[in-house]
Amino acid sequence: MATLLHDAVMNPAEVVKQRLQMYNSPHRSALSCIWTVWRTEGLKAFYRSYTTQLTMNIPFQSIHFITYEFLQEQVNPHRGYNPQSHIISGGLAGALAAAATTPLDVCKTLLNTQENMALSLANISGRLSGMVNAFRTVYQLNGLPGYFKGIQARVIYQMPSTAISWSVYEFFKYFLTKRELESRTPY
Repeated sequence: MATLLHDAVMNPAEVVKQRLQMYNSPHRSALSCIWTVWRTEGLKAFYRSYTTQLTMNIPFQSIHFITYEFLQEQVNPHRGYNPQSHIISGGLAGALAAAATTPLDVCKTLLNTQENMALSLANISGRLSGMVNAFRTVYQLNGLPGYFKGIQARVIYQMPSTAISWSVYEFFKYFLTKRELESRTPY
């Protein structure tokens, strides 16, 4: 449920971010991008990749959590507060999840940006919609390697992000649990 709500809010923001990042983007600010997309493509443009976003985030989170828990069992079997193990496990879990879901991210980016050069090379007039069509277009343009464009940047971005997130989570879990236990212990 959290992923559904998160993605419903963040998908439009991702569309705007990616359109601003495009080479030769016609948009000069986030507000002008929102206004132009709204006026020319309507509300559906902000959610064109929503199902792809969900299809990417659900496996990402699953791989991420399962890998983190598995690695914690290996490097911190007693599950004590151990910042080094949380950073290593978190970073590796994020890296694996990012790498595994890169093909979905590539397709999501194509749906969000509607990149003109890619669409014209694939002989697509109008708008590209749907995950199946995005997968077909990526394969048509670049074959299997096309699904992994940007994998290094995605992994490099996710590793520190997930390492920091897990270490902060584990710190507060330890800190709050310790305080709660101390408040229960009579002196």
